[in-house]
Amino acid sequence: MSKNEPVIGQVLTEQNQSHETRIPIFRQLEKLLGLPVISFFTSFNFPVMLENKDADMLEALVQKTNTSKGLALLINSPGGDGLAAERIINICRNYSGTKDFLALVSGKAKSAATMVCFGSSKIYMGQLLNWDPLIHR
Repeated sequence: MSKNEPVIGQVLTEQNQSHETRIPIFRQLEKLLGLPVISFFTSFNFPVMLENKDADMLEALVQKTNTSKGLALLINSPGGDGLAAERIINICRNYSGTKDFLALVSGKAKSAATMVCFGSSKIYMGQLLNWDPLIHR
């Protein structure tokens, strides 16, 4: 892993990461953004879809997070239930102290995950090497 590689690129290129491996990477991303980063990934390899239970899990996590300055949702999902997506948008907005949240698409955000992104204040996606404006906003 190169020190010059963007933090988010490190997240994507690491194989077989444990929770302990990811913590320093997410902390570095939070420092760059000045916002808490909440990771929201669902599997593309197994038949797992975004659903209402995911919104409940996300709300429980956000309740324990200092989101007074807003939050960034790092999302990667094949999609799922549109009503769950709407709940996730409302949770992110309502718990954000600024009523805004960023969507960071680290891979794919299909269907209902696209809806979550459209509910954010800003969407960052594409070649992750080009996220320089995110860091210098």
